[in-house]
Amino acid sequence: MLNLSPTMTLALSLWVLVPVDLQGQRDWPMYGLDEKSTRYSTLKEINTQNVGTLSRAWTYHMGRPGAVTAGSPNRGGRRRASEATPIVVKGVLYMPTPYNTIIALEPESGKELWSYTVRHGVPGPRSVAYYKGDKESAPALFFGTNQGYLIALNPETGKEIPGFGDNGAVNMKPGVDNGFPNAQFGLSSPPIIYKNLVITGSRVQEAPSMGVAGDTRAWDARTGKLVWQFHSVPRPGETGHETWDGNSADRRSGTNVWGLTSIDVERGLVFLPHGTATPDFYGGDRKGANLFGNSLVALDARTGKLKWHFQTVHHDIWDYDLASAPVLIDVVQKGKKIPAVAIISKAGMLFILDRRNGKPVYEVEERPVPASAIPGEHSWPTQPFPVKPHPLGRTSFKPDEVATVTPEHKKFCEDLLASDGGMLTGGPYTPWGSKMTVVFPGTLGVTNWPGISYDPKLSYLFFNTTDLADVGKLVKAPEGSPVPYEWTGPQGPYSRFWNPENFWPCQQPPWGQLWAINVNTGEVAWKIPFGIIEELEAKGVHGTGSMNFGGSIATAGGLLFIAATNDQRFRAFDSKTGKELWVTKLETGAYTTPITYQGKNGKQYVLIVATGGSFYDKTSGDSVIAFALP
Repeated sequence: MLNLSPTMTLALSLWVLVPVDLQGQRDWPMYGLDEKSTRYSTLKEINTQNVGTLSRAWTYHMGRPGAVTAGSPNRGGRRRASEATPIVVKGVLYMPTPYNTIIALEPESGKELWSYTVRHGVPGPRSVAYYKGDKESAPALFFGTNQGYLIALNPETGKEIPGFGDNGAVNMKPGVDNGFPNAQFGLSSPPIIYKNLVITGSRVQEAPSMGVAGDTRAWDARTGKLVWQFHSVPRPGETGHETWDGNSADRRSGTNVWGLTSIDVERGLVFLPHGTATPDFYGGDRKGANLFGNSLVALDARTGKLKWHFQTVHHDIWDYDLASAPVLIDVVQKGKKIPAVAIISKAGMLFILDRRNGKPVYEVEERPVPASAIPGEHSWPTQPFPVKPHPLGRTSFKPDEVATVTPEHKKFCEDLLASDGGMLTGGPYTPWGSKMTVVFPGTLGVTNWPGISYDPKLSYLFFNTTDLADVGKLVKAPEGSPVPYEWTGPQGPYSRFWNPENFWPCQQPPWGQLWAINVNTGEVAWKIPFGIIEELEAKGVHGTGSMNFGGSIATAGGLLFIAATNDQRFRAFDSKTGKELWVTKLETGAYTTPITYQGKNGKQYVLIVATGGSFYDKTSGDSVIAFALP
């Protein structure tokens, strides 16, 4: 019999009294923290009163696989950008690296516990999924690769689980290749787990029109066998097939879930944000609304059967995907709680829908938009606009709104506008034409896959936006091309409305903002310029915001943590007011989503992966950085 001291007895008693589900609150067990994708932690050791003393606890350098240890410098190999948000489960941190490995770290120190070198391609860059197991199977880590394999690892050893698929791997390409066995297919985002199902989206081509299907599927977590498949481009007789003219749905690619998904566990619903049908910028060979492109789709998570859908862009010709995780929230109106789901498109439209049936909580209007003049194109005459909240980023531009932050930048932008005989400008959903045009927002979107976080106590949704246009036009494609028109710009496809030397956009700032939306009113609770430009600050030009790409998390300590900006800062804000409470400069930009967790030592940590190298940054690094109170 153990002879315990009074102190040890009390400690053990308190441990036993802790509710079982609280372990999940100590951990960060999936990309969005929970199935609802709230990214809201109940930890509050770090709070508005003490966050100003937050300091670096440890740094792990990913570097060359097997060649680094915690705190050591990079020891060779070209540095590569990471999009990773780690997970922490039962006191172990797991994450993919851009060096073709999955690693496990001790979350209190950054000590490497194991490293697995991925076969069958490169791992999906954003995260991994943890399956807690059941009576018939042990826990497992799941992730996909760019070659279309779903792999299962033992979370204790980092070894493949031989009973899953073919020695730990399932080839996901059969059943969706549409007769194109060599077409692009893989996973860029982690699966999501529902009971014993591993639910996967896909990453497919942007063009040409025909290729691998973007279907969502569910796999048995124990065996790897296919359980269900949802056709993202409906087959004859299925809901939505009538939104494709003639046989244009046949072997169509795109309409895929390449971003993050969410699950309403209570109702057994999985929410799928779909991207655009191929090709992105010309739809003359796909006349119609093109379901389920750009649609939030709710399925029965057990069977894959359609429950409802809501299309956010009809017949998309702008690449305005739904990419970020739908966030499950509660909206209170007239004392009644409405179970809702919030989804934001790259177009900057935030839709709040009743998650039971897909009906808008706030009115959505179909408003007329400009028609395409390109021969053969049949653009949709209207697009859905939420009345509340209003569009959360710039959707139009006029020449008198050109940036004037410095005389040199103004001249650069005026010269850019004057090129090609003078660029066209316009309002929301301006179609691409035969003349060079400025279109807000561009293909990177007002927001992208990093998406939204949610504080259920405040009823606030948080997200960061970037106002950046693309400039381009449609030109005739070479003879024999799959479609008659191609999209191009001054620097080729994906040309931006900025000075590429310093990443300063050509419209008046603010260029980046941080927002809080009260879901109970649909109104803006607060918004602030997000990020700084040191050169302009030195000239007395303030409040510009900066280019940003990354996500936020909220905590019960009243804090909002986010990096994302290309000023290389990591910040904490008062989530109620938007006041900046803490900032530190990192060695590179961090274009990822942070996490927070409680270590076995009882300390709360906040962690971010910082590697630079995003769309707006020329720096590079390989750091995983954890912060804690002194």
